[in-house]
Parts: sequence; C-alpha cells; structure tokens
Amino acid sequence: MTRTPDHPTAQPGRPAVTGSVHAGGADIAYTAAGRGPGLLLVHGSTADSEANYAGLRPLLTGHRTVITADYAGSGATALPPGGELTVDLLAEQMAAVIRAAGPGPVDVAGASLGAVVAAALAAAHPHLVRRLVLIGGWARNDDPRQRLALGLWHHLARTDRTAYQQFITLLSLSPQALSALGPDGIARAAAAAEPTEGAIRQIELDLAADIRDRLPHITAPTLVIGARQDQVIPVTHARELHQAIAGSRYAELDCGHNIPFEAPADLARLIDTFLT
Repeated sequence: MTRTPDHPTAQPGRPAVTGSVHAGGADIAYTAAGRGPGLLLVHGSTADSEANYAGLRPLLTGHRTVITADYAGSGATALPPGGELTVDLLAEQMAAVIRAAGPGPVDVAGASLGAVVAAALAAAHPHLVRRLVLIGGWARNDDPRQRLALGLWHHLARTDRTAYQQFITLLSLSPQALSALGPDGIARAAAAAEPTEGAIRQIELDLAADIRDRLPHITAPTLVIGARQDQVIPVTHARELHQAIAGSRYAELDCGHNIPFEAPADLARLIDTFLT
C-alpha cells in the first residue's frame, strides 16, 4: 500500500490533509479535517463520504480530526476486479486508510453498510479502533422485510432508474423530514441517487452481509444508535446489535434511516458525549 499525503497537518483555517492509499485493488482517496483525536467516518451503500457526512462533519471538526474516505464502488474508488464486494474487502480498505492517515488507533463511526464495515473492522483490527459508533446498522441478512426492501431496490437499480431514485428517497427519511423538503427538495434528493454499477454492487453486499460471527470479537467500547422510523433497516436490528456486543451502549433517535442527513446535530451530540 502507498500513502501520498498532501499537507502535514489539519487545523481549522488550513487546508485539510488529503492523500491516497492503495488497498483492496483500488486507490482510495481520503481527507482528514479538523484538529484533535482521529475519527474515521465510514459511509453507507450507494453514497460516498461527502454525500453521507456533509452535514455532520462540520459539527465534529472543531475538536476532532475527522477522516473520510470512499470505499470500493463509491466516489473515485474503483470496484475490485470482477466487481464483487465483501465486508472484509471494505473493512481492509478502511484499515488501510487509518494506517495511512496518521498514528492510530482512532475512533470509528459508520452508518448503514458503513456500520457493518466498521464493526468488521473493529473485530479484525482491535488495535486500530479506539471506540466504535454503529449508526443504523445490522448484523444478520435473514429478515424477510429487510430483504424485500433491499431486493426491490436492487431490482429497480437494474430496471427503472426513476423508480429506483424515488423508492430510496421515500424509504430513507422519516415522513416529516421528507415533507419538510418540499417537492423541489425531494426532486433534488432523488436525482442524487444514481444506480451506478458501484451502487448496485453495494446493494448486493447489503443483501449478503451477515456479521453475527464477528460481534463477539469486538473489544472496543461501542455505542449503537438506532433510528426509530427506519424503513430501510428496521430499528430492531440496531437493538439486536446492541444486545450482541458485550458492554455496548444504546441510543435511539426519532428519525429515518439517513440519520446523518436528517438529524446531524443530535447525532453529533451522541457521538461527542460517547467519545469524550
């Protein structure tokens, strides 16, 4: 793996640290902004770190060095040869980012598929993860309702771009948040959801991912956060994660699946309280 940092430090008022590292068959660009203890944010499927965390990151960089990176299939990070994604591949890519971005260990927070990847990372590399925050995640892939939602999303990605965009926009936010966007805001949110090949491969991983066997190996202090109105990954999955990770804490927010977008201030407070 290679590291190519562009700036030696990341402080408010100065350019963020940017660099790249080669891992899992791809060059992964990363950014580190802010000052203080490191915090890696792992994005969810079909998005990238900017789309997922644009609202949350500024709330954390005043007192933390926030590291973001796009795993395979998102942003400029290519899919591996053959295109198939695994939880282990994405976890190893994020481990490489931690090593490249600076001295570890760091705190790690992941949302949706990012929570699954973050949990696998913490289980495989306990020396790299100081504390762990799992947001809207899951451990098992055998819930019929979850499989119905994700399976339909995958089908629409292959067959009907407009329906794909509208479907995930409808499911990812709570009814009140969706209504607050108004027609123009809803149209903009839907237009941002493109069924790229990377997005499709990530949805396939959503359907396949099962990390129940990893959870007993997580030793980092862990906070699990659920979304009470989650229509993509029902909140029962977050509660199950909490029950399966020894000594973990649990919190719930009254919002939809896309917690970083819908409730960034509340999420930042939970993260800050836990990590401080």
